[in-house]
Amino acid sequence: MTLLQWFIFFLAVQVVHFLGTWKLYEKAGRKPWEAAVPVYNAVVLMQIINRPRWWAVLLFIPIVNLIMFPVIWVQTLRAFGKRSATDAVIGIVTLGLYLYVINYTGEAKYDPETERKESTLSSLLFAIVVATIVHTYFIQPFTIPSSSLEKTLLVGDFLFVSKFNYGARTPMTTIAAPMVHDTIPLINKQSYSKWPQLPYFRFPGFQKVEKNDIVVFNWPADTVTKFFDRSSYGIRKPIDKKSNYVKRCVATPGDVFSLKDGIVYINDKELVLSDRAKPQYNHTIYSKAGISGQILKDNGSTEFYRTYIVKNLSSQEQINAITPYIAASPQQNADGSYTISTSQNGIPLKVIREFRIDAQEVLQNNIVANLTLKGAENIRNTTGVDSVVRYIDRTAGNAVFPYTKPWNQDNMGPFLIPEKGKTVELNKETIPFYKKIIGEYEKNDLKVTGDEIRINGQIATSYTFKQDYYWMMGDNRHRSEDSRFWGFVPADHIVGKPVFIWMSLDQNESWKNIGEKVRWDRMFTTVGGSGEPVSYFKYFLVALVLWFAGSYFWKKKKEKAAKF
Repeated sequence: MTLLQWFIFFLAVQVVHFLGTWKLYEKAGRKPWEAAVPVYNAVVLMQIINRPRWWAVLLFIPIVNLIMFPVIWVQTLRAFGKRSATDAVIGIVTLGLYLYVINYTGEAKYDPETERKESTLSSLLFAIVVATIVHTYFIQPFTIPSSSLEKTLLVGDFLFVSKFNYGARTPMTTIAAPMVHDTIPLINKQSYSKWPQLPYFRFPGFQKVEKNDIVVFNWPADTVTKFFDRSSYGIRKPIDKKSNYVKRCVATPGDVFSLKDGIVYINDKELVLSDRAKPQYNHTIYSKAGISGQILKDNGSTEFYRTYIVKNLSSQEQINAITPYIAASPQQNADGSYTISTSQNGIPLKVIREFRIDAQEVLQNNIVANLTLKGAENIRNTTGVDSVVRYIDRTAGNAVFPYTKPWNQDNMGPFLIPEKGKTVELNKETIPFYKKIIGEYEKNDLKVTGDEIRINGQIATSYTFKQDYYWMMGDNRHRSEDSRFWGFVPADHIVGKPVFIWMSLDQNESWKNIGEKVRWDRMFTTVGGSGEPVSYFKYFLVALVLWFAGSYFWKKKKEKAAKF
């Protein structure tokens, strides 16, 4: 919707409100015209129903107002004698139009002295309001679903994402279920209405998106109904309901980006990453003697399978013990043994010994694993390893952005990262880079016919960008779907900055092994900063114990003082 359309809609709501409540205002001792003045009428209504004036502000906050309107309808009915559950249900089902009946029948009696009682439902609704405000404008919980930022953020990390670092973005989708994203859990139904939409607006932040920042953003290319489910391409989502992605920003507006053998260059200089960033690349490890999965794990590789031959499984207890570690269906061999695949963690030696399981790891002569350059060098220097070769993509195709150059995931560019206010030349060579920006992100009518480019009906040889754009990549270079495959991230897609890990769970461990399932060293650690992350969990526990102890002794002291 345009601003004019929103203005007309706003005036229409005011007219509906005035026609349905002006007599009620009069019965409450107010002037009828007060029901017609936008915003002021909401403040007056809060006084009439004996609620804080600042509640009026909540009526103008997207999503929050969807919860507040039913609360206000019910409270208004109660203030005029309609206090039954039936009245409340009718008021909500009729979207507040039940007030018209009360307004014009003349039966309603205003009782300002009625004791205000908070019901469980109203308390719950207000708690949801507060949580929605915090979730939308301050802090949002987020879970890491993939390994694209492995080493810095792990699969199973639970984060708090700050909305105010870069400035909170007001919701563009005005009708949506609170506290959920694009899908309602359990029933798996769309959680929002595409209409009406508010224009993009962001409150001022106290920092800009910088190179090396880890950023949560709405995936620009999202056209699927559910995260990781590509079975329904073609779904068009509002910006703020596209799936949330988290990557590292490696190029900011105005930079000239290039990728050479997997290494990022900005303005023809190698990008210096923060010391917590540990890029990984696929490596092939060769060894005639066989490669131990434990060596790969000890050197930081996280995405490979280990194979075991398991013999003489003679009890259900043994089967139950190894089942949590099996990653794929076991294959029975001719001699009665089983070939079992596990994650990189393998079958713990403790389990093998405790349950007397005859399990022998099969060592492969070559294996592809994701490794940092340091981890690859460590393995290269290990006795028995013949060679470690880093994979560098040298194919020439059109699988990566902008899909018209002979580039690949390790070698691409150079090209300009669009900056607000900057003008670029448009021709058949440059238009593939900026076609989506001009037509979709900045909502122009773009038509390309041969060498002729028309924007909003006019022949164009240049274009000036209306907003900033960023280039986002995962640290796990060969196992990340990022800007290399779908292009620039617009500023209006930025969600926030991950700041804190409050919980971390190893997805490859069973809850039976809670000591390994919970990554205790990652709990209560910061995402940014320099040096190795430090867990503040023990300090939190100490503070919690002190708080409870202090509260207990303070209560005892007050009880003792009350006796004298």
